[in-house]
Amino acid sequence: MIVTTTPTVEGRPVQEYLGVVAGEAIVGANLFRDLFASIRDIVGGRAASYEQVMESARETALSELAARAEALGANAVVGVSLDYETVGGGSSILMVAATGTAVRV
Repeated sequence: MIVTTTPTVEGRPVQEYLGVVAGEAIVGANLFRDLFASIRDIVGGRAASYEQVMESARETALSELAARAEALGANAVVGVSLDYETVGGGSSILMVAATGTAVRV
C-alpha cells in the first residue's frame, strides 16, 4: 500500500478514485509522563516519552487509514493529511487523525 502526502504517485496514474478514508488514534497520557514532561518544561530538553506516544499514535492512525483503503480495493492513498489535537480536561488526551483519498493506481 502506497501512502503519500502528494496528490499523485509519480509515474503511476490514478485509474480509479475510491473515496475519502480516515484513521484515528486517541491516546491518554499518564500521570508520571505528565509529571516528567512538566519538569522538562522547566529545565528544558525533549520529552522523549511524549515523542514515543505521538509516534505510536501516528503509526496507528496511518495503519487504520491503509486498512480502510485496502477494504475499498485501493492500492494507494494520496493527499494524506495528519492532524494532531489535544482533547479533554487539562489536554491530557492526544488525538491523531489521518485522512486521504483511496485510489487504485
